[in-house]
Amino acid sequence: MDSEVGPLRTVLLHRPGNELKRLTPRNNDQLLFDSIPWVDRAQDEHDTFADILGGRGVEVMRLSDTLVEALADERAHAAAAATAVDRRRLGNELAESLGSYLSTVDAKGLADVLMAGMTFEELPAAEGASLVRKMHHPHDFVVDPLPNLMFTRDSSVWIGDRVAIASLSMPARIRETALLDLIYAYHPRFRAAGRAYGAHSAPVEGGDVLLLGPGVIAIGVGERTTPAGAESLARSAFRDGLAHTVLAVPIAQDRATMHLDTVCTMVDRDAVVMYPAVRDTLVAYTMKPNGVEGVRVEGPIPFLEAAAPAMGIDRLRVIDTGLDPVTAEREQWDDGNNTLAVGPGVVVAYERNVETNARLEDAGIEVLRISGSELGTGRGGPRCMSCPVRRDPI
Repeated sequence: MDSEVGPLRTVLLHRPGNELKRLTPRNNDQLLFDSIPWVDRAQDEHDTFADILGGRGVEVMRLSDTLVEALADERAHAAAAATAVDRRRLGNELAESLGSYLSTVDAKGLADVLMAGMTFEELPAAEGASLVRKMHHPHDFVVDPLPNLMFTRDSSVWIGDRVAIASLSMPARIRETALLDLIYAYHPRFRAAGRAYGAHSAPVEGGDVLLLGPGVIAIGVGERTTPAGAESLARSAFRDGLAHTVLAVPIAQDRATMHLDTVCTMVDRDAVVMYPAVRDTLVAYTMKPNGVEGVRVEGPIPFLEAAAPAMGIDRLRVIDTGLDPVTAEREQWDDGNNTLAVGPGVVVAYERNVETNARLEDAGIEVLRISGSELGTGRGGPRCMSCPVRRDPI
């Protein structure tokens, strides 16, 4: 896969499940949600999203199904049970009991625990009679849920024919990478896939990685991805012949701009939708290979000036979010920039970003609208909710 806009053929999605039902007013901030979603409505919205992609000829793979199929391998099952156990928090005795119990659960049951978590109340009474258990409330988690799992873009990203397992920075999401590691290592569909990056490297999240065009990658550096992570991924891409230029793009370290794809995404071969407040301030450090293992760093210069020549085009067309500063700020917050390209000039977007969608259409972009009133409570749009596995070249 060499771009963000080549015709999409296969995508990995996760339909919201019981993990969202674990959210309460007490824990939603810690679990990175701005409010408590209506789960049934979120599922309906996600089903519509998947149906639109399927209607465009895209193969939709479900993360939950691929996880269950991977766990059918005994080695994956054993490794998965181990990843769910936080020995430091539970203590050795309860950790041993929990691990022993999970090793007896079938693949479907284990997948459910890995995704939706488990409370002390749900752990069989015979398991782990310890001080840790006695001092926790029955509704406390012995295995934390993963409500952000539906944002499959962040936990892995495909570059060329290789997959990069992200190194997630937020505590609420760290265990997601273990699940993706298992899927890509043990699912029959992915066993032959090479790795472009390891989950235990410096922090990089897929929402910060944009494949601008063949051989050109932009990596946002901010709240979730570190400079060390961007450089490590660049070195890996150069070593594997996946890129000739990597742009490291600093972004504000706050909730509204947690990833590069919250302010800028590709919508056509030569076009991006971009938050106008950053259009003139977004810069890039250009990294290129220097010898066998070295990296040459230049800049910073304005992002648009760095991107176009790297992509081999005269200029990158920019479509602004919104019509005025207030609308732009509102629609950026509502993921107006977070579009998923199904092909060149065809994107999926949230319907509520009326002005941004109108601007896209005025620029010749076809917009496939979906509702996101409940899906958006975790601050993520169609791009965040999708991990493209295969695209045709552009």
